[in-house]
Amino acid sequence: MTAHASPVPDRTGLTPGIAHIGVGNFHRSHQAMYLDRLLRQGGAREWGIVGVGLLPGDARMAEVLRAQDFTYTLVELAGDGSRTATSIGSIVDVVHAPTDPEAVLELLASPRIRIVSLTITEGGYNTSDVTGEFDTTDAAVRADVGADHPRTVFGVIAAGLHRRRRRGVPPFTVASCDNILGNGDTARRALVAFARLAYDDGFADWIDAEVAFPNSMVDRITPVTGDTERALVRETFGIDDAWPVVCEPFAQWVFEDRFPLGRPEWELVGAQPVDDVAPYELMKLRLLNGSHQAMAYLGLLRGHTYVHEAMGDPAVTDLIDRWMDEAAATLPPVAGVDIPAYRAQLRERFANPYIRDTLERLATDASDRIPKFVLGAARERAHSGLPSPAAATIAATWAALLASGRQLPDRQAERISAAVADAATAPERFLDQPDWFGELADEPEFVAAFVRAYRECRG
Repeated sequence: MTAHASPVPDRTGLTPGIAHIGVGNFHRSHQAMYLDRLLRQGGAREWGIVGVGLLPGDARMAEVLRAQDFTYTLVELAGDGSRTATSIGSIVDVVHAPTDPEAVLELLASPRIRIVSLTITEGGYNTSDVTGEFDTTDAAVRADVGADHPRTVFGVIAAGLHRRRRRGVPPFTVASCDNILGNGDTARRALVAFARLAYDDGFADWIDAEVAFPNSMVDRITPVTGDTERALVRETFGIDDAWPVVCEPFAQWVFEDRFPLGRPEWELVGAQPVDDVAPYELMKLRLLNGSHQAMAYLGLLRGHTYVHEAMGDPAVTDLIDRWMDEAAATLPPVAGVDIPAYRAQLRERFANPYIRDTLERLATDASDRIPKFVLGAARERAHSGLPSPAAATIAATWAALLASGRQLPDRQAERISAAVADAATAPERFLDQPDWFGELADEPEFVAAFVRAYRECRG
């Protein structure tokens, strides 16, 4: 007997209020889901989401959603094997910048748009993991200076805000939903730096003074969609969806409540507004995302494909536990959270066999993720005179996996290839990357632990 998905909510009177840059699976399982819950309660009619695609490859998502009236199927897969499906209806349109760049800028300039939210990956902010500064030498960034229709995310946001300023329209809120500590602060630094580079009319100072950049913590394990997921939706729920989303039942969203032009009442459907999100974000990035890095490279080295498989390997879980011990010691108290219980819950979530999240997804863009999720804690421990052998081991498993010939998608592929070649001569030379490792390359205990783990992995 075919199960049934919850139908699309009533969208009568739903108008755009949010432009979201980076409509991928996570956005659709998380922020779009929260808004859909509000729609089902009869609210948020002025907060429909318009997706914005900046990359050529985003055209496919726009095409699929348009063909499905901007709806899609979200399936939650619980660890006990139960499945629930919901037809999500919170997206009202998708625009594609490479196809129609003017439409994107006019969307951002529209008074109806009061929030521009982002899921552009950790590497999309073009900032150093050591200094936190925006890279103004990047070729794509330089190409956007003076361009009528910029292509980079901060070039596009700046151009939209510049039009609003000229027209006397109040600035929208920029709401980052990426896995970066202080993601709103990072977005502010990046946007102000680009504006200072590209405009000379006081625009950068206006952004710094007038635009809100609330920090947030977002969490929901959401794997990529493939033929297996499409078949599951078709066979279980009788729905032919070209791009459904599967995810775990757990979802969390903690955000700083700074939205000058208003926001949906997300707290009515489970999100948590707070004055300071930093403790929550630090906990999640180090314990969840850092543990993902702990399992990804060692798991792949040991022949595993999926997260739940790796969680059945004592060598992998031992590294995760040792990493969590190191990371937990760097965390401040988190209001309402019992850290040991949170750790146990993470282990249960990772072991869910129905999510089928791949280790390769977790290992993508490691040059952005390891510095942000792992090495920051190691640097803090070093400053306190504490060793970080688990962090060093995570970095070593990454280097060893690359040295084995495994290719991983990464925006810094050329730098990685050079670092791997250096490590073939002397493993410690892999650490000679200031933007990744900073002063850890000069910490004898960290270097020794890295070299030891690298050699063990390489046999």
